[in-house]
Amino acid sequence: MTIGRTARKTKAALLAAAVLCAPQAASAGPADTYYERAFMVAADRRCGLFDTRIDAALGAATAQARGAALRAGAAEADLSAAAARARSRAHAVSCGDPQLATAKGRVDDAFAGWLRTPRMTFPGERAAWTANRMRSVGAGWRLQQTSVVGASPVAFGYAGPGETSDLVAVVSFVGRSRPNAARIVLRDPNKVPRAWLAGDGLVPASSRASLWAANVAPAARELLAEGRRSGEVWRFPASAAAALERLDPRETFAVEFHFRDGSVATARFEAGDFAAGRAFLAMGML
Repeated sequence: MTIGRTARKTKAALLAAAVLCAPQAASAGPADTYYERAFMVAADRRCGLFDTRIDAALGAATAQARGAALRAGAAEADLSAAAARARSRAHAVSCGDPQLATAKGRVDDAFAGWLRTPRMTFPGERAAWTANRMRSVGAGWRLQQTSVVGASPVAFGYAGPGETSDLVAVVSFVGRSRPNAARIVLRDPNKVPRAWLAGDGLVPASSRASLWAANVAPAARELLAEGRRSGEVWRFPASAAAALERLDPRETFAVEFHFRDGSVATARFEAGDFAAGRAFLAMGML
């Protein structure tokens, strides 16, 4: 292949990247969309193409594309290889390439709408994450997924006023009995390195990691499920988010509530596009 043909192929690929990086890429398959977005993320890291808000939007869209590809049947190993190829390709492109500048402009335009979007839903196979970037003075939800244990509603995600939020679980138990501890349980990658998709997606007890809540307090009214007048908010360490982001979006994690009599109430959640939701919040409040 001649140098001219190689250059034309590279430029065509860059233009394809710009088109496929649009949040609603209609013509590309999920794995292709993930590859092209991963390329633009890598090019941004190398060349500093975007401001922090576009960078966060592109990160959210890339995480969302990865989840869509996995749910469509792509193998995790194949997506990891695609990301490696994208990084290699980005490393080979000059930061001053005019076609990269064209791609940058198209990405800026494509994600301009995301910057003005206050709320977004990230659907999964069984459940969804809902994100809210509207500024408020209360302790409302920023990112949440809902579940239930028995007759008691449970919500998990980020909540808090303004730019600050905590990783929490909120539960309104029926009756007078209250738990004295809570923990997140999920796949331990040191014991099971690959995604666990058997059954309901929650790894067996012998292969789980535990992340205990740091404290508990009465839940603010804004955090309660509809029709509930009281509940508790359990706060988890910020480091728990990284563990959740490592899960396959099809996997399940759970929040366990432990009672003094030894009983345990378990609420299950889908990992889904948790990472995409967090990146969406990183775009800042409106």
